[in-house]
Amino acid sequence: MSLVTDLKKTKPGVDPHWNPGFDFSIVRSAKRRSISIEIRQAQVVIRAPVGVAEVLLLDFLRQKAQWVRQKIVEQTQRLEQLEPLVEPVYGAGAELPFLNERLTLVIGRGALAAIRRVDQQLHVILSTRSRLPDEQQIRQLLMRWYQQQALRVLTDKTLQLSTRMGLVCTAVTVKATRSKWGHCTNRGAIQYNWNILLAPEHIVDYLVAHEVCHLRHQNHSRDFWALVASVCSSFATDRAWLKANGARLSL
Repeated sequence: MSLVTDLKKTKPGVDPHWNPGFDFSIVRSAKRRSISIEIRQAQVVIRAPVGVAEVLLLDFLRQKAQWVRQKIVEQTQRLEQLEPLVEPVYGAGAELPFLNERLTLVIGRGALAAIRRVDQQLHVILSTRSRLPDEQQIRQLLMRWYQQQALRVLTDKTLQLSTRMGLVCTAVTVKATRSKWGHCTNRGAIQYNWNILLAPEHIVDYLVAHEVCHLRHQNHSRDFWALVASVCSSFATDRAWLKANGARLSL
């Protein structure tokens, strides 16, 4: 959730001793041209151009404080209601979500660490030479496997959809990002958060549709959402699901 303002409309006038009643951080960037307030997982961040006086930022925050408090309460309640999709302990027999499937962990040992899928199982070989705790080895192998699968699955889905729509995607990459599930550059490259493969496949398809449509519209205008709807009729409910459950999609 974010709120943006035009710098020209922001005027200082805040009490220097004013306390908003919640914690926040300020992040400045030379590329920014506006001030925004972002609230993710009940954490408040003010983003601003380099050189903007702190009194301006505090005044903007004061004006929007009621809205910010409301969003913090909503997101805190949502987070408290969530249960992890993935068990934090990665032991033999644990189940991991992968698109519309559940894969069971099978643990073995060998000289070299390895991981491979066999039917509905993920066979993880822990290295007898490693000094890392078993759970840390398992997590590292799982992250590597999910990243590899994400690049394969998301590249295939992206190229299929972009070709069908007559659009050109120049590159597909995957990365674990903190705040975004996808990003499309003005050069036609798309980056995804590989943790999306922990979601049901229809959510993955929505995310792909969203980013591919940015190849035509580098914004969230009415034309953009109309294009998304034309290739993903369930986009509204899929988008709501990702907003409500995205914080749980992590290894």
